[in-house]
Formats: sequence, C-alpha cells, structure tokens
Amino acid sequence: MMIGVLTELKELLSGDASLAGAVVFGVRIDGHFVVEALLVVAIIFLLLQKSYQPEKRPLTKQEIDQLCGEWVPEPLHPPVTEEMEFEGPVLESAAGPWTIVNGEEVINFTTANYLGLMGNKVIMEACKVALNKYGVGSCGPRAFYGTIDVHLDCENKISKFMGTPDSILYSYGLATAASAIPAFCKRGDLILADEGVHWAIQNGLYLSRSTVKTFKHNNMLALEALLEEVHREDQSRRKALNRRFIVVEAVYQNSGQMAPLDDVIRLKEKYKFRVLVDESNSIGVLGKTGRGLTEHFGISVERVDIITAAMGHAFASAGGFCTGSAKVVDHQRLSGAGYCFSASLPPYLASAVIAAVDILEENPGLIAQLQNNIAILQKALADVPGFLIASHPLSPIIVLQLKVSYGSFKDDCRVLQRIVDLMLVEESILLAVTKRSELDKCKIPAGIRVSISAAHMEMDLMSMASSLKKVAASVLEI
Repeated sequence: MMIGVLTELKELLSGDASLAGAVVFGVRIDGHFVVEALLVVAIIFLLLQKSYQPEKRPLTKQEIDQLCGEWVPEPLHPPVTEEMEFEGPVLESAAGPWTIVNGEEVINFTTANYLGLMGNKVIMEACKVALNKYGVGSCGPRAFYGTIDVHLDCENKISKFMGTPDSILYSYGLATAASAIPAFCKRGDLILADEGVHWAIQNGLYLSRSTVKTFKHNNMLALEALLEEVHREDQSRRKALNRRFIVVEAVYQNSGQMAPLDDVIRLKEKYKFRVLVDESNSIGVLGKTGRGLTEHFGISVERVDIITAAMGHAFASAGGFCTGSAKVVDHQRLSGAGYCFSASLPPYLASAVIAAVDILEENPGLIAQLQNNIAILQKALADVPGFLIASHPLSPIIVLQLKVSYGSFKDDCRVLQRIVDLMLVEESILLAVTKRSELDKCKIPAGIRVSISAAHMEMDLMSMASSLKKVAASVLEI
C-alpha cells in the first residue's frame, strides 16, 4: 500500500510545474528527489516498527476439539501383511536331528545343533544337578546378587577354552553383540560393518549411535577402499580422536560365508582400527579343536580385540559370551546393558555350557564328523535345479539361493516358502527360509537355510538332497 501511494505521489509531483526547478538551500528540487526522500523515510519507519506478535491467549474448547478432530496419529506398527502373519511349524519334541511336527517325526535341518549335543545325557545330568542345587532362575542381574559360583566357573571355562584372559556371560544370545558394541562405541565413533551382518549386530550398531559405514558383503577390496577413504578424510581435515571398529561375523548367519580373518587383521592393523568378530556359528565348528575362526586361520586370539558368540548353537544351551582382555571384559560389567539390567543366565544353562565344552575337548572327533556331513551335503546339493550354493564349503549353514530372482526379496521368499512347505508336508523334512523383519537392513538375497549337525546320518543328508531336487524342479517348473 505504501509503495502504491508513493508511486501516485511521484506521478503527481512529476507533473507539478510549481515544484519543477525549485531551489532550496542551493539545491535544485524536482519531483524525483521528493519521492526518493519519502521512500527513505518510509523504509526507516518500517524498520523501526515492532514485529507482528499474534495475540497470546489460551485456545477455546471449540478450537481444541477442532484440532483433536483433525489430528491423525501415526500408526504404532506398519500395516500387517501376509508375511507378518506367517507362523512356522511348532516342534513337539526336542530340537535334535529328528523332531516331531504335527505328530509326525521329521528330519530337522533348521536347528543350529552343530555338534549334536541337544539331548546329550551328560549335559542333561549336569543340568539336573544344577537344578537341584540352585533352582531354575537367578532372580537378579549379575551385579545385584545374581552372580552364582557356576557363572564364574563357566566364564573361566570359556576363557580357558578360547585362550583369552577373561570372559563375560550374557543371559540372552541376541543381547550379546547388541550390548558389547554400544559398550565400546558412542556418538562420534566410527564403525565399518559388513552389510550382511545379522540382526543382533545391526541392533548393536544402531544403539551405539556411532557413525556406521557398511561395505559390500565379505568383500575385502570394498573394506580396504572404505578404510582408504577414511584415511584420506583424516589427511584432509583434522578430526577429534575417536574409537574405530571393524565388525564382521566369522560365519555369516544370513549367507553362510566365512570372513577372511587374515585379511581383516591385516587391514585393521594397517589402518589402526580395532576388530569385533562374532563367532556364533564358528565356535565348535572351525579349527582342529573347535576354537573358531582364529584357530582355523592360525591367528593368535590376542590380535582380535573382541569376540562374541551365542551359546545356543554348538553348545546346545542358551545365552552368549564375550571374551577378550581383562579390560574388555571389566568394562562390560559396568557398561554392557544386557549384563547390567537383565537377570543373569539360569545356573543350569551355565552348567550345560561347562559340560558341552568338556565333551568337545574330550571328543574332537565331533568336529570331524560335522565337517564330513557338511562335505557330503555340499556335494549332494550342488546340482539342485534353479539353485546355487552361496555358503562357504566349511560352513555348518548351507544357504541355497535362486539362480534367477523373481523380482524382489518378498517374491523370492514366497517361492522359497512354497518349496519349504512342500518339503515338510510331502517329504517330512524341516527346512527354513532366510526371512527378515521390516527393521532388518541386511542386503543379502533370500535363500533356503540348511543347518547341519554332526548327529545327522548320511541317509538323512542324501534323503534331504534327493527330496529337495524333486520339489524344487516341481515348484520352479524346471
């Protein structure tokens, strides 16, 4: 409005002959000069005005009702899909190499019972003794009267077995890596993680609030390129000192591939990083005595900064452990969330782990039997129609992926689930698909996961391979 008034005034003064050519204090005055002077005054006036403040008053009941009526809350969960409603088979007996589903005995290839210790009489007797002595649960976290002597015995047993100074027990396998990572990494720290790590590690990365960069699955060239990129950034601009970790799995839960530990150690020492290795699927499996990836590669365990593992696989128990230097373990006793705030591992489960380690040390032939079964099944599954083996030849997890994808992870899962369902109904063989939740960021393609046990008979392995070839050819129409 102000500009419009000034424009009209300019036109008026421009045509006013009485002002044209006037001289005031020796200065020639014309219409343009007057307009410019008025503009300056107007600008100063506007700058001196107070900013507009809306009237402060409480909302009326009518306004509150209107806002409430217009508000649309965010859903507490994503829309429920068919995949979310899926319910897997229910086991009606112990999850050994053979189990009962729907009243029928089936061959079980879904349980990580690698050494076949599920239902072992020695372990069961150790559990009975512990139950009679300690009861079922501990009823308290380790730091609040939940530490029982058998926990300390179990930690010492694991440390002696792994060749490390100290170990710490967690009552839940999934919480082990998810607690250990945030205990050492905070906001501002840097973690380089394989893009194929399982959900527990992903959760630990998220909870740490660190800067997380992922590299292509099990690709050491990609890891080295990422390390070199970080090194160049350090050279270009000075950064505050922070903790830096490389996080990998010994044998990946989602693919069955084995991490090349020799290359990982070489790179971590070259670029001054620390390394965390999850050995959940390699303890009791790799190495002459089952001590995992370090023994398999002949690398001193001291060169790995932190080792985590679940005890529900080869040791046929539950919970998990983290092992390493005394400083690494002591720090977690104050900073490991799963250790500090969860009830400690039930004593009888700690007794089961001690008994399982004793059995493994006294019977190293279990590892040879497991590796023999893996070799037999790897060879038998090499020519399944429409599939390729994605896992390492020594992995106790064989992952069969489709040679040709059906377009998306979900579409592939539907086809794979159809095969798995038919294997159970028609062939009495229990298999699993590598399904993932909405929160899981793993980028590995879907596949059929086959878990092998030292307790499987050769006829079980050959029967599974023969049946899978038949069912796969039928479903894929090959």
